[in-house]
Amino acid sequence: MTTATIFGTGNMGSAIASVFAAGGASVEHIDNANTSAVINGDIVVLAVPYSSLKDIVATYAEQLSGKIVVDITNPVNFETFDSLVVPTGSSAAAELAAALPASHVLKAFNTTFAGTLAAKMIGPVQTTVLIAGDDAAAKATLAEAISAGGVGAIDAGSLGRAHELEAMGFLQLTLAAAEKVSWSGGFGIVR
Repeated sequence: MTTATIFGTGNMGSAIASVFAAGGASVEHIDNANTSAVINGDIVVLAVPYSSLKDIVATYAEQLSGKIVVDITNPVNFETFDSLVVPTGSSAAAELAAALPASHVLKAFNTTFAGTLAAKMIGPVQTTVLIAGDDAAAKATLAEAISAGGVGAIDAGSLGRAHELEAMGFLQLTLAAAEKVSWSGGFGIVR
């Protein structure tokens, strides 16, 4: 049985939990303000703002060793809402992987909205989660947990692709904030 620990209890954390639970996974939540929690999940999803990643690493790096760690952040400059705050060519996921070398860091869920995960549909098509990472087994484990919950999953390539996924997530966020797409809409994949 898949076990998942989700940092964050907001809309995204709840939507991801519902997908995992629908697929039969055991799910626990950790409020990212909690600094003494025990991580039990084999898959650990960081459904927190980008700015929270450093504190989670500082507090939980040892417990995250050997685990699949999923970064869902979009490192957007929320003061100007016109750029990402990671260096050009890098990504939040690459920074996280460097800080957690004993973990299997993946980028996923950042190109979907909570509403589309909960509905499992974007308009007339199934919601699809794009997954980037360097560990094929970790990607397959996450994809299986997502698919079992009724949502599509596609291997988007190496962790280097996280850069493009974060740019895509940023674009989708800016379109929704400008009311050009709805928060229950977004990018869908037609196969």
